[in-house]
Amino acid sequence: MKVDLFDFELPPERIALRPARPRDAARMLVVRNDGAFEDRGVRDLPGLLRAGDVLVFNDTRVIPAQLEGRRGEARIGATLHKRIDLRRWQAFVRNAKRLRVGDIAEFGGGVTAVAEDRLPDGSFVLAFEGEEPVEVLLERAGRMPLPPYIAGKRETDARDREDYQTMFAAEDGAVAAPTAALHFTPDLIAALDAAGVARETLTLHVGAGTFLPVKAEDTDDHAMHSEWGRIEADTARRLNAARAAGGRIIAVGTTSLRLLESATGDDDVIREFAGDTDIFITPGYRFRAVDGLMTNFHLPRSTLFMLVSALMGRERMQAIYAHAIAQGYRFYSYGDSSLLLPEK
Repeated sequence: MKVDLFDFELPPERIALRPARPRDAARMLVVRNDGAFEDRGVRDLPGLLRAGDVLVFNDTRVIPAQLEGRRGEARIGATLHKRIDLRRWQAFVRNAKRLRVGDIAEFGGGVTAVAEDRLPDGSFVLAFEGEEPVEVLLERAGRMPLPPYIAGKRETDARDREDYQTMFAAEDGAVAAPTAALHFTPDLIAALDAAGVARETLTLHVGAGTFLPVKAEDTDDHAMHSEWGRIEADTARRLNAARAAGGRIIAVGTTSLRLLESATGDDDVIREFAGDTDIFITPGYRFRAVDGLMTNFHLPRSTLFMLVSALMGRERMQAIYAHAIAQGYRFYSYGDSSLLLPEK
C-alpha cells in the first residue's frame, strides 16, 4: 500500500509536551466497529469493559538510553536501540559521519564505548568499556530518551524520569515507553479489579526504531527493526483460558499487541514466546490474539498508524483522527488515549 494513504495533517499545538495530572485524568476516545464516537475519559475504562476481559500490559522499563559525547573533537549523540549482550548495544548515532569502526566514543562520567561495527541500516554496535554494569554507566551518563517531537521542543528534565515510566515498569531494557500504560494509576487498577477485569503482563523492550519515520513510498518496501520480547507459558495459558471463557483480550498499547500477535499461530492460540519480533501490521492483516486495543494517538505515516488502520479500517481511522483533532485531543506519547473495539 502507498504510505501516502496513511498521512494526515496534525496541528503542532495538538502534540502534548507533558502528561495529564493525575495520569488517569486523560481523555479517551472510544470507538467501536460502527456507530458514533464516544468522548470519554480514561477513568471510564472499568465501565467500558466486561467482567472476564483481560488487559495486557508491557512491563518493560525505560533506561536512560540517550547519550551525548565526543569522538575526539567531534560532538556525537547515541540513542541505544537494542541490547546485543551484557556490554554491547546496537545504537543510532547522530553525526555518524564522524564515527568510524574502531573509534572510542566518550560520553562523560568516565563512560566510554568502542564502535565495534557498523550495520547495514547505518546503526553502530557500541561495546561499553570497563567492569561496571552498563546499566550503572547509563544511570551516570545517560538521560531519558524522549521522542524527538517532545525533545525538539523542550529539554528533558527530572520530571520525565517519573513521567516517562509506567507503573508496571519492572524489566530494564526499553528506550521508549509503552505509552498507553502511562495513563494507569493504583486507583484505576483498583476500580478495574472491582469490575472483574483481569490483567496480565508481558515484556517487549521497545527500541529506538519506533521513532523512525517510514521513508519508503510503499509499505512493502519498509523494513521493520526487530525488538526482543517474552511471554511466559503460564501467561499464555491464562490468556487462552480467558478467551475460551468468553473474555476479550485487550492489548494496552501497540507493543503488547505486536508481541501477542507474534506469539499466536494461525490456530489463534497464544503460545510462550522469547525472542525477537519484527512484525509489521498493515491493513489486510488478520488479528489472531487481540479483541481490542487501548492506545494513544500516533504520528502520520507511521507504522503504528498503519497498525490501528489494520485493526479498525483505514478510512475509519482517518475519520477517528479527524474527530480527535477537531475535539482537541492531545497526541503522541504524553497525550490522550483511545479505546478501539472492533467487535466481531
